[in-house]
Parts: sequence; C-alpha cells; structure tokens
Amino acid sequence: MARAAHLSFHPTRRPPSKNGAAQGEGASGENGADTSAAQESPARMTARGKGRGARSNASGRYEKEQREETDDGWDLEEELPPLRTEVTYENPRTIINFVNSPYVGFERSINPYRGCEHGCIYCFARPSHAYMGLSAGLDFETKLFAKPSAPKLLEKELSNKNYRPKVIAMGTNTDPYQPVERRFQIMRGILQVFSRFNHPVTILTKSQLITRDIDILGPMAEKKLTRAMVSITTQDKALARSMEPRASAPKWRFEAIRKLADAGVSTGIMTGPMIPGLNDDEMETIMEKAAELGATFSAMTILRLPLEVSPLFQEWLEAYAPNRAKRIMRHIRDMNGGRDYDANWSRGREITTPYAQLIRERNRAARARLGFDRENAPIDLSLFRVPSEVSGQMDLFG
Repeated sequence: MARAAHLSFHPTRRPPSKNGAAQGEGASGENGADTSAAQESPARMTARGKGRGARSNASGRYEKEQREETDDGWDLEEELPPLRTEVTYENPRTIINFVNSPYVGFERSINPYRGCEHGCIYCFARPSHAYMGLSAGLDFETKLFAKPSAPKLLEKELSNKNYRPKVIAMGTNTDPYQPVERRFQIMRGILQVFSRFNHPVTILTKSQLITRDIDILGPMAEKKLTRAMVSITTQDKALARSMEPRASAPKWRFEAIRKLADAGVSTGIMTGPMIPGLNDDEMETIMEKAAELGATFSAMTILRLPLEVSPLFQEWLEAYAPNRAKRIMRHIRDMNGGRDYDANWSRGREITTPYAQLIRERNRAARARLGFDRENAPIDLSLFRVPSEVSGQMDLFG
C-alpha cells in the first residue's frame, strides 16, 4: 500500500491550536527565568522541545489552573537550552500490578518507571501522567519517576507464602529499557530476581538495551521462563526520529531481534501501532525482515488516541505531515465510530471498517506466510521456587 504523498517530516512554523498547548506549571531555565509554554512562541517551543516527541505541554486534566500557549510577538532567535530529563524517586508499597481488563492479554505487570523518555508521540500511556499532576505532553517524556526499590519489593512479594506464580508482563505501559535504565539498572535488578526465583516474565521494548541483559535472559529462556518482543513501527529513519525521538533507531531494534534469537530467547516482532495512511504500508516488510533475523511470532496493534494523546498526535501531524493529517485522522475516526477514540469500537468490538479490516487481513496473511502462526512453546510455571537464602530453609532435594 503506497503512500499517496511524500513525507518530509520537518516541522512547519505554524501557530498551535488552542487545545494543544500550555504548561500547567512554569518551568525554570538555567538562569531561573520562567519558560512556561504560556509565554513562548511556536518557534521557541520547537527549539525547547528539540529531540522530544510532543510539541507542547498542556496542563494535566486534574489541575485546577489551565494555561494556553499564545504568541506574544517576541519571536526571539536565540537558542533555548534543551529540555533536560528530570528523575524523581518513587517508593511504592507494592510492585506487582494485578490487571483485570478484557482488553489486554496478561494478568500481572510491573512498571519500573513512570513516564518514558522515548517520547513516542502516539504513546497511549501519556494520560497516566495526569495522576501525578503533570502534563501528558513534554512532562511525560522529561519528568520521570523511577522505582529503585522495585527489585527488593519484588523479592518480598514473590516470597509471600500465599503467592502463586503467573507470567508477569513488562513493557506494557512504559518501556523498561528507556534511556534512564542505563543509569538506574532497575530492570536488570528485576530480571535478576526473576532468574533467582525461576519466575516467568515477558518483555516488550523498543530499545536495543535489552541485549545488555542477554546474560540473564539466555539462561532463563533455556528453562522456558521468558519471551521477548521488539516493537518496530517503521524502517524510515526520518519518520522514526520524529515519531519516536529517543527510542533506538530501527536498524538497532532489528539487531536486537537477531541477538536475542541467537541467544536462544523466543523473540517476536510487534508491528504497532500501525497508523492508517502513514506507516501501515511497511507492515509486511518489517515482519519479513524480523523473520529473517530469527523472530518466530508477531503481534499488531492499530493506533489508539485516548484522552490527551489525540490533541498531541494531531499537533504532531500538523507539524510533520500536514499534507496527510486530515486523511489519517479520517481513517482513525472511521475506526472509532466517528470519534478520535472509543474503546468499545477500537478494542472491544469486531473490526468492521474497511481500512481496519484490510490491515488486519494483510497482517493475518503475512503471519501465515512467515510461519508466525505456529504455537509458541508454553512458558513453564512449574519451576518457581523461593531461594533458600531468602526463605531461610535448606533445599532437601538440591
């Protein structure tokens, strides 16, 4: 399915829409001056958000005060300092999330971080930052929360005498291998606990950083305790850089698939989200290349735009692909009963719109052709045990 027009993915200098733009709390620059979105022109916002996905920082939906970005005429040309990533420590009481939703294929998950530095403009997790009194825009990708106590909490919860093992999914909300993981290594600590307890885990990521932990994942895979999926949305470097600014480049994600597969880890390809009229024409070629590198299963999602994600995504479209924006949004609304997002239409009901059906049928045909429909070896739950150094009891059968 060929694109109808060339996409350059260079930002245009155009006034922002009223619903796309202001920051709830003014941020201070290095000199202490207020650099809130309410005082910045579009050009300055582009400079301040360079290397980020969102173009604005609208107030969170639970904040009492709402601000709008306006152009005050002072379109100064000096460079603004880039937005720096701020990390706050969070100390939760528990770390395993027990999920009860008909829309997901897992029952338990762990999120080492809130927010995600990858900055994917389409990320459905962006609205969760509102619960922290922050914006789903630039705040989501620059003001992060890390849970350094996660490995200790996990060890404690797995050691509970009433705990019964089930597969725990990671990467279902924000990416556990986002750039700050290089410094904090919380994900690595969590995997070390899983390995010691022989507890099963599945991982979804957009980062090559997962290959750092092959020394843990390889032996776990031999025991049928883990699977990994790498998400690749496009092979177009310019589109990836714009849409997923701090995620690993597509070529490095493909390389991660190869290294994981070579290490014996059951590895899949996630082609999602597919965005009608933007990247869905690449779906089959992405799957084919992943299969050549050792991927053995796949999954696909179509773009979802809940809550604040819709205005942020539309703002990005107008800046980077204005010649396609109306057509893309028309397809999305057709798939959501005329709305930007409706969970019953986009997730709960059978796909009925022609374009969505076409994407699904293409994906189904590609899976069958590439052998991705073969049933994966089941993950083994029977090996779970509390290590003797944790339980305080000797292993009678060791």
